[in-house]
Amino acid sequence: MSKKQSKRILKIIFITASISSLFFVPWILLRILLTPLPDTVQEQVKDAIEYGLDGIIVYVDQAGKSPQLYAAGWQDRKNKIPANPKALFRIASISKLYVAVAVAKLVNDKQLSLDKTLADYIPELVGHIENADKITLRMMVQHRSGIPNYTDYPGFWENDYSKSTEESLDLVLDTPADFEPDKKYRYSNTNYLLIGQILDKTLGYSHHQYIKREILMPHELNHTYSLLSQVDLDEVMSGYDTSSDNDLKYNDFISPAGSMVATAQDLGIFLRALNDGSLLNDNEQAIYSSIYVYEHTGLLPGYSSIAKYHKDIDAVVIQFVSTSGGTTWNVSEIVNSRIVKIMERKKS
Repeated sequence: MSKKQSKRILKIIFITASISSLFFVPWILLRILLTPLPDTVQEQVKDAIEYGLDGIIVYVDQAGKSPQLYAAGWQDRKNKIPANPKALFRIASISKLYVAVAVAKLVNDKQLSLDKTLADYIPELVGHIENADKITLRMMVQHRSGIPNYTDYPGFWENDYSKSTEESLDLVLDTPADFEPDKKYRYSNTNYLLIGQILDKTLGYSHHQYIKREILMPHELNHTYSLLSQVDLDEVMSGYDTSSDNDLKYNDFISPAGSMVATAQDLGIFLRALNDGSLLNDNEQAIYSSIYVYEHTGLLPGYSSIAKYHKDIDAVVIQFVSTSGGTTWNVSEIVNSRIVKIMERKKS
């Protein structure tokens, strides 16, 4: 067989394999990917509703332009209330950015040490969390502790463990570690539940109060809250899962791993300040950079969120979607990437 024939056969195999793989991709995702990019962000936001999303809010803050808010779909599907771009939203794990900022500030103030262990901070957990004497605060912030993730526990959401941090923590006590401390990375909400306890114990009062006083108030983030119980539920966007018709905004989640509620604009202002250095002083910024990330996503039943800063176009893009389950997270990610492409195209 000649070299030319070999190349031709390999090309046919590659094309055949590529076509075959299409049968394993949900058609709704292919439909989005094959749809021509619209001219504006608002058009893309409106189109997103056709892909099985109940509601979407997008906030864009691009340098040199006024920040913009976009929305489509429902704020409340049952009562046919249109999506409100200024609605409060359950930002889930994006809350970890605020907790990590609090840690950086307290480390800078010498109230916390990143090298102290879980055993140092909460000695009563020795013997109940494996390697408590080796797991440092730094490892917990960075998800390198090896402590199992309590939200992975079978039936976690069905049994409503999310409304009690004590019950949530009990799910992983006296269980084997996932790995030796600092040997791997594995995302675990338990890390931030414990960090919340460490913050409360160190401060002598709720870390929610500290975050409000030291982070939210100085930056006039007046539409950001630590807990769902602090807000008027009528102002919160409803959330839905593809497996149910129930409005999930009433299902509270109180762990520091994902309890916060905010508007897209408030979150965008926070993320811009975190990335441009205006949120923290130089020492705090250096500490933060050594321990955590500058963007995040969030997932709760009924809710998904994306908060990212795009350096190449100097833009913060916040996206809230009020639907979970099925392919909705994949849809959300693709819609988000298309919004960024629209912005990149306009910039060029």
